[in-house]
Amino acid sequence: MRTLLICHQGASLDQEVLPRWLASFSDLVGLVVIEEPPKRVWRRVRREIKRVGFLRFLDVMTFRVYYRLLLAATDRSWERRTIAELRAVYPEIPPTTPILKGSSPNTPEAEQFIRSLCPDLVVARCKTLLKESVFTIPRKGTFVMHPGICPEYRNAHGCFWALANNDLKKVGMTLLRIDKGVDTGPTFGYYTYPYDELNESHIVVQHRVVLDNLDALQTKLTEIYNGSAVPLDVSGRSSATWGQPWFTKYLRWKYHARKRAR
Repeated sequence: MRTLLICHQGASLDQEVLPRWLASFSDLVGLVVIEEPPKRVWRRVRREIKRVGFLRFLDVMTFRVYYRLLLAATDRSWERRTIAELRAVYPEIPPTTPILKGSSPNTPEAEQFIRSLCPDLVVARCKTLLKESVFTIPRKGTFVMHPGICPEYRNAHGCFWALANNDLKKVGMTLLRIDKGVDTGPTFGYYTYPYDELNESHIVVQHRVVLDNLDALQTKLTEIYNGSAVPLDVSGRSSATWGQPWFTKYLRWKYHARKRAR
């Protein structure tokens, strides 16, 4: 099985762990590492303001400041420990593994790079929606490990919103194959773990729903490659997209988490 990983520069867990993990059971043929220009970040800011309004965007930014001042240092320590632990489990990838760095996985250079390596399966750990001409290159498909249970919690912060909505049975990750929609492709599995909502941040939760399930994901990707995996039936279920976390929703989540703990 020939695999390729798309990830972001600076996303340490994706850059450090997932290539090693893929190389442990497949032929990792290459990496595409995205170095986003600042204008793309501002484009997301404008899109979020348009979606939720300026006052609600202040709620979003308040949580960003709160996270950076009070939570980020603890999460970085957890991340360093986790990377060290998983490095001991999965050996380094070959130094000859091709790596392309660029501003987007949708550039002609990135598309040609992926096409030239002929992957059977691509794992996309990126915020950018892939063009059809890119995600259809691998013959078995391009897959995302979405941080949320789809279709109920689509978009980038599904774990946070499930917790904030007290929907505790839907805190997890969805393995799905990319199609033309946003997190609407065929679903091949749901993955979770016994999370600690009182002491873990939503960032740790959305990382652990992936990292605590690497063995199960390996099995499922191998089944997909072999043609034995069957997509789950999600017909008739509600579907919703969710934006950036709000500080008010974070406070509500932690309030209920403390009540549940008592």
